Amino acid sequence: MTEKTTNRTLVLVASCFVVLCVGSLYAWSVFAGPMTEYLSALTGREITSLAIVFTVANAVGPVTMISGGAINDRLGPRLVLLVGALLFGFGMIGAGFCKSVPALIICYGLGVGLGNGMIYGTVVSNAVKLLPDKSGFVGGLTTACYGGSSILIPPVANALMQHMGVTAAFRLLGTVMLVVLCSAAFVMQKAPDAAPKAGGSTGKDFTWREMIRQKSFILMLLTLCCGAFAGMMFISQAAVIARNMMGFSPTRAAAAVSLLALFNTLGRLAAGSLSDRLGAVGTLRITFAVSALAGVLLFLCSESRDILFYTGIALTGFSFGSIMGIYPGFTASRFGRKNNSVNYGIMFIGFSLAGLFGPSLMNALHSSTGRYQPAFLVSAGLALLGEVLLAFMKNQTRQG
Repeated sequence: MTEKTTNRTLVLVASCFVVLCVGSLYAWSVFAGPMTEYLSALTGREITSLAIVFTVANAVGPVTMISGGAINDRLGPRLVLLVGALLFGFGMIGAGFCKSVPALIICYGLGVGLGNGMIYGTVVSNAVKLLPDKSGFVGGLTTACYGGSSILIPPVANALMQHMGVTAAFRLLGTVMLVVLCSAAFVMQKAPDAAPKAGGSTGKDFTWREMIRQKSFILMLLTLCCGAFAGMMFISQAAVIARNMMGFSPTRAAAAVSLLALFNTLGRLAAGSLSDRLGAVGTLRITFAVSALAGVLLFLCSESRDILFYTGIALTGFSFGSIMGIYPGFTASRFGRKNNSVNYGIMFIGFSLAGLFGPSLMNALHSSTGRYQPAFLVSAGLALLGEVLLAFMKNQTRQG
């Protein structure tokens, strides 16, 4: 019994370190400004935005999340983590050698994005299986570490970029993360498939084919998309928005990104545990109300209203993190744990859709209006749509 507990604890701790590394994807906005300036100076033409890089990285994630989940179900997480580590680490290192936007899309967008998808889904799903009676807490803890990366990476990255430049910072961080990820792979173990199920489970382990035929599946996927939209729209360009919309200095903009990341992390911890008590649907309803309020506050922002901006980004981070903390356990509770690595990967398509359209919509509205605020009003509307979807979901699925 002691050995089993020790192994599970070790795997859970290793999983937290792993997702802490790959969560650095969401510190992209800190790199975006310096990389834009670097490529503009190098190519001799003005590059206004690198949001496409972040969009690609999020769009391709489900590809390897689903395939990695299938490999994990058969061979365990170690191989998945090793392959994902190579994609992620060398993708980030390669970004440090890029001299054009297409090259950056290939290295960071595809390399880091595919590596992130392969690692994140497998590690979080495997961790949820370790403690099935506390799936909300474990899902919240691991995804909190994932979000916590955005607290640690911005100040470190800024310090590195000031001393050695953005390309060298990419290469150094990529090397460190590659070593950490590969080391963690050797202590990773597959959680037992025969773990007891939590009370919210339907009692059946759905295959992915069976899952997508359930009425609750499309409701859950669309709800995830609505919930992640504001976060993905804002996270991709948080530092740029802080500087352009609020007139912040680079240091204050980095601090705003860290505040966003802090509340992102707190939301994952709080909502993951709360969903074990109130149920996933009940917790999500509270979360969407917070998200709608955040959108309204950010819409009302101006350079003289710093307090509204700070409150808005804190609530945006909290609501986004809450949704991401709830969904691993929610998916396992509704569709069973046996195939959750694949099932959660498919469910994560809703998140990727938000990552695909969120930043694009932000750029389009900013280009047409010259302001960021209209996009926040859209995010508030999507949060209200999420509340409507949850009302339908309550009749289709048991609360986890």
